[in-house]
Amino acid sequence: MTTAASTASVTTGSTVTTGSTVTTGSPPASAATGPSAAPRRALDWRLRFAFLSLIWGFSFLLIKVGTESYAPFQVTLGRLAFGTAVLAVAMAVRRERLPRGARTWAHLTVAALLLNALPFSLFAYAELTIPSTLAGICNATSPLWGMALSLVALSEDRPTRVRVAGLGLGFLGVLTVLGAWQGFSGLDARGTTLALLASLSYPIGWIYLRRTLGGSGGSPLSMTGAQLFLATLQLAVVTPLFTTFPTRFPLLPLLAIAALGALGTGLALLIQYGLVAEVGPTTAQMVTYFIPVIATAAGVALLGESLTWSTPVGAVIVLAGAALTQARRKR
Repeated sequence: MTTAASTASVTTGSTVTTGSTVTTGSPPASAATGPSAAPRRALDWRLRFAFLSLIWGFSFLLIKVGTESYAPFQVTLGRLAFGTAVLAVAMAVRRERLPRGARTWAHLTVAALLLNALPFSLFAYAELTIPSTLAGICNATSPLWGMALSLVALSEDRPTRVRVAGLGLGFLGVLTVLGAWQGFSGLDARGTTLALLASLSYPIGWIYLRRTLGGSGGSPLSMTGAQLFLATLQLAVVTPLFTTFPTRFPLLPLLAIAALGALGTGLALLIQYGLVAEVGPTTAQMVTYFIPVIATAAGVALLGESLTWSTPVGAVIVLAGAALTQARRKR
């Protein structure tokens, strides 16, 4: 998810966009030298893939639990702080340094807003009024928004008929989830709009990074660590302006925020990097299609959220459309 996730990986030329960050430049050594040179992993990549799907799928439930006792900005600030701490430890263990250059930090500041601070906050505010199941499905529309934006912003990314058909099919699925034939009756328009805007923020950030830092050669871990650190600073400035300091700290929501940051943001990104290096971005990005399924199951089973036939049916249509938008021409 994204982190955050959001939560899809998109291969764009030499740039691999992963959820809430971007990997630029040359691929990791393990990916560049072939499977035989890849370091041995403690867990099979399929187990790590499944674990990543669970982490990001449960993120929307954790957001819901966190916002029951804390303000949305506070939930996002805690999420970013815990996620940054995990990446800081990983950087210290691997002895990686933060990126250098005022230009790089300036672009990362914008990326931190578009890929972390803004969408995380929008999802937190959205879940004040909509179920976590709907938020998870809205998150799955990011590839659709990305396809639509690439038609305008990325002239080299020419669409095919299949991808355009996927775009139309995906948004048909969105209308199915929202119950358009009923006039969106019973739908919280504000919360749904915020969730869709959050999913739109991710591809905007991806395109921005592709245009500004694509091929910069920075370490994925150090770039992501700096990005999350900047997002944490942004929320640290904004949060006191719109919220009051909590007078009490309920344990369960606090643990949910800690898990959301440490697992759903920090650890999830580390796992995702390993998957991209080991099995490639095409396979790694398939985690996107499991997130709404897990988010829906978790919301219904653990939070008692209601589920009508249009929600799973629409979700399947959205995922099918998103998959088609990722199809590439055969070379």
